Amino acid sequence: QVQLVESGGGLVQPGGSLRLSCVASGIRFSEYVMTWFRQAPGKERELVAHIGTAEDATSYEHSVNGRFTISRDNAKNTVYLQMNSLKPDDTAVYYCNAMGTGLYAGNYWGQGTQVTVSS
Repeated sequence: QVQLVESGGGLVQPGGSLRLSCVASGIRFSEYVMTWFRQAPGKERELVAHIGTAEDATSYEHSVNGRFTISRDNAKNTVYLQMNSLKPDDTAVYYCNAMGTGLYAGNYWGQGTQVTVSS
């Protein structure tokens, strides 16, 4: 059974930082592209950051570029999202996604973790 479990969300003041984690089980983690998405109330889910199976292959949504950093630790089956200089517009539920192809085909989601940026 595949599970993705996010943690690290919470309430933070503008300008603060949070580090989200997503631990995967039931998949060969190193073979999966990992992506963080977010969904704010009344808005569509959007891609925030993406990391390929090669740990240096990353990309970011333009509004978080330079503030957020995605990384992965294949030995721990974990993907991280370091979020700095947080803004109220970053408030959303953040979801972890694992996507594999070929022999490891599959598309899996975590349950989400709430991030609220407010003074």
